[in-house]
Amino acid sequence: MDTDLRDRFIRLWHAYFPGAELPITFYYTAEPGPVEEAEPADGFRCFVAQLNDVRRGHAVCFGMSAIGCSGARRNTGFTDDFKPDFDHFLSCGLPGKCEGERYKSSPEVVRDIVARWPKHSAPARYIVFKRWDCLDADDHPDVAIFFAGPDVISGLFTLANFDESDPNVVITPMAAACATMVEYPYMERDADHPHAVLGLFDPSARPWVKPEILTFAVPMRRLLRMMDNASESFLTTQTWDRVRHRMGVSSDAGALPK
Repeated sequence: MDTDLRDRFIRLWHAYFPGAELPITFYYTAEPGPVEEAEPADGFRCFVAQLNDVRRGHAVCFGMSAIGCSGARRNTGFTDDFKPDFDHFLSCGLPGKCEGERYKSSPEVVRDIVARWPKHSAPARYIVFKRWDCLDADDHPDVAIFFAGPDVISGLFTLANFDESDPNVVITPMAAACATMVEYPYMERDADHPHAVLGLFDPSARPWVKPEILTFAVPMRRLLRMMDNASESFLTTQTWDRVRHRMGVSSDAGALPK
């Protein structure tokens, strides 16, 4: 990444979103390089929880075996496999085999949803996550992921819509938290008008973040436009000043769970 661009974003972020958490980013790579490779997962662990160290500033490279959730391995593009009886797992369960999450009304609905889901294949063996301020000149992030509360989300949402007439620039697909952070925004990265993705509505992932936190995942092409528009947008008005002045003391800042 162009380090001047990196630093310009940080200046804009601190000016308009004081005290708010910097985004994390990701990209795929054939080799870990200097980034620490995560150890193979020992049992189940939600991928949102695995990213908490990245949010604290620790860069991590994940291969498929390091991801502790089968759904996350699929949503990062490392496999097409579903867990056994997934249609029952996501709905009503199957006596003697799996407890149902009851996120969908029936196995038939789940099978219909699965048939419509996007197909995402990882382009390389590893996925690297770095916080924005840790990016180097050799990094080429595809997506930035903001973990934020309502005030920050409001600013990001409005800025993403600033130069578009389409009212659906920001989408909210019903999907696992990791799908809204990785799969959906990654598949938007080359679009002329890439969508931003609002996420972390997945109840299974909610325990791994503070109660007020959602995610806002932005393909880099969209984020660069947002940066270019910032100084001409509502962010410079008294309306935003009233929001901005409370950010330093709001729960949007310091948003990591203990």
